[in-house]
Amino acid sequence: MRRCLMVLLLLVWGAVASAADAPRKVLVLGDSLSAAHNIPVEAGWVRLLNARTSKMATPWTMVNASISGETSLSGRNRLNALLKKEQPGIVVIELGANDGLQGLPLGQLADNLEAMIAASTKAGAKVLLLGIELPVNYGPQYRDGLRKIYADAAKKHGLPLVPFLLDGVALDPALMQDDGLHPTAKGEVPVAENVWKALAPMLK
Repeated sequence: MRRCLMVLLLLVWGAVASAADAPRKVLVLGDSLSAAHNIPVEAGWVRLLNARTSKMATPWTMVNASISGETSLSGRNRLNALLKKEQPGIVVIELGANDGLQGLPLGQLADNLEAMIAASTKAGAKVLLLGIELPVNYGPQYRDGLRKIYADAAKKHGLPLVPFLLDGVALDPALMQDDGLHPTAKGEVPVAENVWKALAPMLK
């Protein structure tokens, strides 16, 4: 009886230790801005940050579930399955650019962000929001409204926010692809730094 108890305790201890040693996961749910559009996957900001997080004393693995063309609604529809599969400790939400480019109602984006934040929090994950800006031809009212959605969601839920993912990059032609929307491989480096400033404190 005592031998069986000792074996059981060893098995339980081994399972706990294994779980503690396993890399934690950061799930990135985004669009082409996070999917390394038209550049090598290894050059994208998610992979650049994974090179850092995987070498931490307590390692974290960046799981990139981003898809080019993703809207906030399609991301919302995919999130629950991703949460169940990956069981992340942190969820990075970078969605809304395609909503804006398609001129979709901003209220829908706000509702979808709210749902994704709620689902992530319910699953026990922390949330980091990555905001985006639209080209000036979309007009100040729509652009200001989009910007406000991220700020309001971050304030309401006490979430860290990167107001503009491409800050310091978007207006530099040397760092942007010919489409004027996506960073080059060189441009992904400062993008990674923008995210890292907000993500790093969450990893501790």
